[in-house]
Amino acid sequence: MSGLSLAVGQRSDHDVALAPLVTTSKHQDPTVMGGVMGSLRVIELQLVAFIMVFSASGLVPLLDLVFPAFSTFYVIALSRFAFPSIGSGASGGGGRELFRGSRAFRAYVVVGTTVGLFLPLAFVLGGFARGDDHSVRSATPHLFLLSCQILTENIINGMAIFSPPVRAVVTLLYTVRRVFVLVDWVYDVWFNKRLQANASVNDVAWMWFGRSLAIANMLYFSINLFVFLIPKFLPSAFENYFKERDEISAKMAEDKRARVAAEQPTEPKGPESKKAD
Repeated sequence: MSGLSLAVGQRSDHDVALAPLVTTSKHQDPTVMGGVMGSLRVIELQLVAFIMVFSASGLVPLLDLVFPAFSTFYVIALSRFAFPSIGSGASGGGGRELFRGSRAFRAYVVVGTTVGLFLPLAFVLGGFARGDDHSVRSATPHLFLLSCQILTENIINGMAIFSPPVRAVVTLLYTVRRVFVLVDWVYDVWFNKRLQANASVNDVAWMWFGRSLAIANMLYFSINLFVFLIPKFLPSAFENYFKERDEISAKMAEDKRARVAAEQPTEPKGPESKKAD
């Protein structure tokens, strides 16, 4: 889900709101359900800009800066040596969803996009405006990793060289890492941030907004990981992959038998056969 991005199909501007939550399905569908944001030209360029700004700001820890590079190399290795794309690429990328949900699930994805992306972005921008370096530093690692996740999911979901298991692993890797980052965010805003005794009402409201947002993100993405991604999303991706692999293997074996039968020489007629004629 981005762990927000679950299913990238054909991209369109309409899909932008369903951004980062998941990647997945069993049928072709022009709509995107989480595959994450929509326009390759506009949205992904904005994500690249976010990533560059966050990286240069010095607000992202070194471990989180290195994590996207590690994930990229690992995913490429998986796609080459463990789960290579099979068939024509219909299920290996290029627009097929890995998971199809109900309207309630779509609403769940939209809520996750709002809580995980738009509100934290507003919180960071508000922190800059208020000169609240503590709030900005606390929320920036989550936004950096989420931007990297959305960009990565958008790219691999549009390429047939990546199979469903590889696409699922990308979502899972980033979500697990972000859950740890969110725990740090919660701890930072609840235990390390203190207000002065003469703090204004606005300062108090801002502090509680940051605390509530951190808790909401940790709860949402923890539920997303343990209730959706692991028990439903990941098995669905592997099931689709192995089912298609078995179908292709059976078809190749059948074609081979038919080819061998066609190439087998016809036995010449014996004397008895000639008499009968």
